[in-house]
Amino acid sequence: MRISAELPRGAQDVPTATDALANRATGENFPVALRLLPARHRRHLMAVYGFARTADDVGDQAPPADRLRLLEELEADLFRLYAQSGGAGRDAGRSGGAGRDADRSGGAGRDAGSGEGAAEPPRIDVIRALGPAVAECGIPMQPFLDLIKANQQDQVVSRYRTFEDLLGYCRLSANPVGRIVLHVFGCYTEPRAELSDAICTALQLAEHWQDVAEDLRAGRIYLPAEDMESYGCSAQDLAAASAAAPVRALIAFEVARASGLLAAGAPLIGALRGAARAAVAGYVAGGRAALAAIAAADYDVLRGTPVARRRRVAGELVLAYARGR
Repeated sequence: MRISAELPRGAQDVPTATDALANRATGENFPVALRLLPARHRRHLMAVYGFARTADDVGDQAPPADRLRLLEELEADLFRLYAQSGGAGRDAGRSGGAGRDADRSGGAGRDAGSGEGAAEPPRIDVIRALGPAVAECGIPMQPFLDLIKANQQDQVVSRYRTFEDLLGYCRLSANPVGRIVLHVFGCYTEPRAELSDAICTALQLAEHWQDVAEDLRAGRIYLPAEDMESYGCSAQDLAAASAAAPVRALIAFEVARASGLLAAGAPLIGALRGAARAAVAGYVAGGRAALAAIAAADYDVLRGTPVARRRRVAGELVLAYARGR
């Protein structure tokens, strides 16, 4: 059964073709797969993007009563992929918890095998599309599991008390993507992963600050409650047509935090060469341009979503690539 078959209109038939996914990717803060990258890297990155977008679509657009079940099916199919590749057991040992996640998933690990122990192939398009990237790049399973877990968390957690709590969510919803990207380019090391985490967390925060009004309509507030209290803001203030001065001051504060994280991770660009350097420079450029767009809107993220101009992103990319930060 295809998970996409159970999504509501507008989220059905989640595409797996590179061109179709690229069209969706144009709405993101950063170039998901820059056209200057080698074709192999583009294919792998678009497969990863397809998986992440599908998990998000299930978590945000499927009927609420079905979301957790559909996410569990996505998780089970991921285990099938790794069992088929013969890497599920090895990955569980490296990832520090994938084996335990398998136990929690209601038998996903057992479901991965059938008959006389033969691995059952994945059933879902976006999971099958991950196969070449997983096989060729040695991507561990845990980052994919974490992305699913972030969407599971969205079903039960709609607000975060502290900034640290929100950073914990970003460790599931954003940081795994950067770690996967490092594997795709064959340049993963733990020090590089830590720099990548700072970049990815900053990108996730930038998206949250852009989408305050949209998230509120979905019943979620990612602005930390203690920060809202400090600036005298309430949920009712976030529902206004335009941001009042306290809300703008709060957003400015949060933008500065995200900018600091982005600056802390940007030296990763200088640690890379070739296509990997270009890709990470693109991510950093997208984050900087998005945060600049919020500032240019005078931090009024309620009147409309501040969107970075492509020219600004391109300019930031050239500077980041040249400076290595």
